[in-house]
Amino acid sequence: MRPTVLAAALAAALATVTTGLAGCASTASTAAISCSRSSIQASLYQKGVLTVATDKPAYPPWFEDNNPANGKGYESAVAYAVAAQLGFKRSQVHWAYEPFNDAYAPGPKKFDFDINEVSYTPQRATAVTFSTSYYDVQQALVSLKNSPIATRHTPAELKGYVYGDQVGTTSLAFINSAIQPTPTPKVFETLNDVKQALQTHQIAALVTDTPTAQYISSSEITGSVMVAQFPSTGEHYGLLFHKGNPLAACADKALATLTRNGTLRALQKQYLQLYLKVPVIKP
Repeated sequence: MRPTVLAAALAAALATVTTGLAGCASTASTAAISCSRSSIQASLYQKGVLTVATDKPAYPPWFEDNNPANGKGYESAVAYAVAAQLGFKRSQVHWAYEPFNDAYAPGPKKFDFDINEVSYTPQRATAVTFSTSYYDVQQALVSLKNSPIATRHTPAELKGYVYGDQVGTTSLAFINSAIQPTPTPKVFETLNDVKQALQTHQIAALVTDTPTAQYISSSEITGSVMVAQFPSTGEHYGLLFHKGNPLAACADKALATLTRNGTLRALQKQYLQLYLKVPVIKP
C-alpha cells in the first residue's frame, strides 16, 4: 500500500473492505490434522497446558483490570474460547508475558500462541505463523480536543501534522504509507510513551485501532477525542505461533467454529459494540 496521496489510499481501502472472518487467509497449513487434546500434546510449549502470551500492561477493551487470566475483555475471552475448542479447561490455560515487538521476531517461542492485537502482515509472516482473523481492524485518529486536527482533517490537511506511534506497529506503518505526513512521525517504544507525547503536545495525534482509540480518548487522556476512523484496508488480528507450528491449523478450525456458532460475533457485541459506529474519514 504505497499511494502518493491519502485520497488514493482511502479509495483503495474502500475497494478492499473485508467481507468477514472467513475471508482472512491464515499462514497455517489447511491440511487435514487431528486437533484432539491428546494429539496436539507434542506441539505444546508445556505438556498438559495451553500457554497463551500477551504484553503488559494489558489494556481494555482487549483485557480488563490488567489481568488476562480473568476471562474479561475481548482477547481474553477469545483465548479461552479457542482453548475450550481445543479441549482445555480454564485451569489448564497459563498466561505468559511477551513484549509486542518480541512476539513476531524470528526464533523459538515460550508460548503456544500470542494474542496481543498483532496484525497479520506478509513481512511478519516470514518469521511466525498466524491464524485466521479473530478481529478485522480499522485505524482511528486520536488528538486533544482543542487541537486543529480535531476539526481540520481532510486528506490534504492531515499531511501537515506531527504524528507519533509505537515502534513496529501497523499504525505507524499506516501513518507513513497512507497519510504520508510532511513532518517525520515520532517513534516511541511503548503506547504509554505515545500517549504521554500527546498529552505534552509533542505530537498532534496518534493512530491506533478503533477500540483502543476509543478507550484512550474516553478513559485515559482527559481532554482528548477520537476524531474519526479510516476506511478498512483489510487489516486483521491473528493468533501468533512460532513459524510452522501445526497447532495454528487447529486454531483455525477453532476460530471457524466460533465464527459459525456466533461466539465471536457475540463477544464483539459484548466488548466492542461501542466501537462499531464511528465516523469515517472520507477520501
